[in-house]
Amino acid sequence: MRKYLLVIISLVAIKLAIHLPGNGNYGFHRDELLHLSVSEHLATGYFEFPPFIAFLGKFAHELFGYDLFWIRMFSTLAGVLILILTCLMTYKIGGKLKAVIVSGVLILAFVPFYRNHLLFQPVAFDQLFWTLSFFFTVLYLKDKKNLYLVLLGISLGLGFLNKYIIFLLIVSLFIALVITQREKIIKNKWFYLSGIIALMMVLPNLFWQYEHHFPVFLHFQKLKESQLDATTGLDFLKEQVASPFTFIIALLGLISVFFIDSIKRYKAISIAVLLVFVSMWLLKSKGYYFFSAYPMLFSFAGFAVETITQKRKYIYYIITAIVLLPSIYFIPEAIPVLPIPDFIKYENLKPDANGRYRLTGDYADMFGWEEQVQLVDSIYKTFPEEKRKSVGIMAENYGEAGAITILGKACDLPQPVCAHGSFWTFGPGEPKVAYITIGLEPEVVDFVFKERKRIKIIHHPYAIDEENGIPVYICSKPSINFKEFWPTLESKVFN
Repeated sequence: MRKYLLVIISLVAIKLAIHLPGNGNYGFHRDELLHLSVSEHLATGYFEFPPFIAFLGKFAHELFGYDLFWIRMFSTLAGVLILILTCLMTYKIGGKLKAVIVSGVLILAFVPFYRNHLLFQPVAFDQLFWTLSFFFTVLYLKDKKNLYLVLLGISLGLGFLNKYIIFLLIVSLFIALVITQREKIIKNKWFYLSGIIALMMVLPNLFWQYEHHFPVFLHFQKLKESQLDATTGLDFLKEQVASPFTFIIALLGLISVFFIDSIKRYKAISIAVLLVFVSMWLLKSKGYYFFSAYPMLFSFAGFAVETITQKRKYIYYIITAIVLLPSIYFIPEAIPVLPIPDFIKYENLKPDANGRYRLTGDYADMFGWEEQVQLVDSIYKTFPEEKRKSVGIMAENYGEAGAITILGKACDLPQPVCAHGSFWTFGPGEPKVAYITIGLEPEVVDFVFKERKRIKIIHHPYAIDEENGIPVYICSKPSINFKEFWPTLESKVFN
């Protein structure tokens, strides 16, 4: 077993060596600012996601404050655990050393995982809970111990509290286990007990959804209108084959369970993965949702490659090299290991007429927040100290509100008012005499206030389009009663 541990430790060291230089670079992503902001308002649910990420954010803040590097370390550690669990699954299904190496290398070679395991978002933990659920499924199918069914239920419950998409896995695993295990599982009371445990875990969140008129469906509808309606099932497939070598090997792993006798006992897992894939494809889901199934497929793939290449070992090394080496070039696009001037050279980016560089969406969303907060703080400080309690800050979207909430702590800025997403649930606060607004367009400002004075139009060479050309005003004399008007915005929080 020692040689297996040395291999796993070496793979973990490589993953950390890639992540650690990039975790503290650039700045907080807008979604990270949202997740940290809601952690200051702990609840059993939120408009955009279940509560797990908020409670984890609270824990992270208690340990490390709002230090970018350490906040992101939680997602990186989730990625490390995924790597370890993948190798362990390979070992548990009967893979030897080479199989373990291949499955670990596949995790390292899958470029999207670097981005997923960088940002403090539910995505990394979604992948972790899927992998943990597969791990306990493997153990149950191997040893038939009921304890593993209970642990499976707990894993799925935690996964549901992190990201609702795991519901597809819950349904698919249920169907697959019933099909393959038949009476063994149907008559097993522990199978139902694990489901009851999972249900009890998620009930508080379901009650929260009920009390708030199920915003999960409103969120899905807005997501469908803004993104999913413009996509097709083909787009979902394209995202899978965007990493062609790992996809082909993962497909080999999926198929191998039906043809290699020694791992046929795990075909329930492959059936569940197929059901998840078809469901996501028909629903025109975002491609990265399915990435959570890849660690399990990589375990099967490692076993298959080792089995197929027993008599032709050189093929094993060729496959490993083909999978891993091309991925190295794309790492700077997935994780900010390069300082921004070097990344611009790496991508050969040229400024537009306004001096802006068109970065990828994720990178562009890491810039501009510090400058926004500094500008708002400089305006806020122009008010006499004794009058600042009567000055509020109003933001147009959750990125700007999140920046004021999290980055503004260092400046002692007040909590912002924002009607976007979960910020709406925090309410409008006590009425103020004056407000500094950021991002709100003139027609909105004129509807809310009788007087306004534009201070500046924000521009940033790296920030995303949405955060460029946005106005900052000082406004006074509200023309509406915020507390009376606020409830009417519930159906518009995702606009």
